Amino acid sequence: MSLPENVEVLLPGLDENLKGIAEKVFNEQRISEEEGLLLYEKADLGFLGILADHVRAKKNGDYTYFNRNFHFEPTNICIYNCKFCSYKRKVNEPGSWEYSYDDLLRKLKEYDGKPLTEVHIVGGVHPHRDLHYYGKMLHLVKSHRPDIHIKAFTAIELDFMIKKAGMGIKEGLKLLKEYGLDSIPGGGAEIFNEEVRKRICFDKSDSGLWLRIHKTAHELGIPSNATILYGHVEKYTDRIDHMSRLRELQDETGGFNVYIPLKFKKENNLLSEVGEVSVLEDLRNFAVSRVFLDNFPHIKAYWPMLGKEISQLSLAFGVDDIDGTIDDSTKIYSMAGSEDKSPQLSTEELIRIIKEAGRIPVERDTLYKKLQIYDA
Repeated sequence: MSLPENVEVLLPGLDENLKGIAEKVFNEQRISEEEGLLLYEKADLGFLGILADHVRAKKNGDYTYFNRNFHFEPTNICIYNCKFCSYKRKVNEPGSWEYSYDDLLRKLKEYDGKPLTEVHIVGGVHPHRDLHYYGKMLHLVKSHRPDIHIKAFTAIELDFMIKKAGMGIKEGLKLLKEYGLDSIPGGGAEIFNEEVRKRICFDKSDSGLWLRIHKTAHELGIPSNATILYGHVEKYTDRIDHMSRLRELQDETGGFNVYIPLKFKKENNLLSEVGEVSVLEDLRNFAVSRVFLDNFPHIKAYWPMLGKEISQLSLAFGVDDIDGTIDDSTKIYSMAGSEDKSPQLSTEELIRIIKEAGRIPVERDTLYKKLQIYDA
């Protein structure tokens, strides 16, 4: 099958290798790691946009998703020393915090009588908190709002809290599910290449453990998200390797809901001298991700990290989700220099951003069930 006529017209004199990749994409055939790397290294942004937008439209039409959620970050006290992190503090260090159960309940009660579908709970790896401590937190949410989906704890947090409780991964995840855990976010993946991990997060759990925890969660009926931290010292080959491992696990379990590329932000951390990649690189990364991860239903642009305008622009490069209302409680990116120091968007603002990009806003739940389509 040749390329569609409109693509041929837009891309005169296209390199034969890139043309072969385009033909695969339009025939819904998987591209290889080598072809993914070629897209990163050789394809221009317009070409990538065409491919990624085609995949997005095939999977989701013109729907772009958001949800009503808030983030709760129990603590920024953490045992790890990741060089890219602007968030971590030690016990009793200025700027550290530890929120209580009462703090969580107080925050949750602010939404009494209001529509809310998700509570997102992540934070630092506190040296004194185990699975039972956080399990009580989940139970508290479910007791007050049993309808709320709890998406909580990165694989790195789970590893520590489960070990501290003297359990294995499977046993610990089962118990957390009983406490009220519905799904897990994708944080802590960073970059899977172990040599790069030694440079940026030398004392953190390895990539194999992250993948094992997510695989076990999927086997127990706990879906999850997947992420990558890009734009620091990694190479394109590392990004492709990272996505290839995710694609392989998704083939096996089908348990990932969405892939979320997370951009390294340079302020207030030990990798500041690296700087940040450009907006063009952000868009390139979204587009290649959308094309390469053919078995992922959704690609998300996390707007508190990128800002509203770039997130809106990303909708032309394969993205079909821009997260949710968030509220103003997440500090992970604001402490690292993101433009939104108090990230919060109303439903009306999210709808406007999506509509201005020519897409149809869809309010979803965490598992992408369509709750309301704003197509008027």
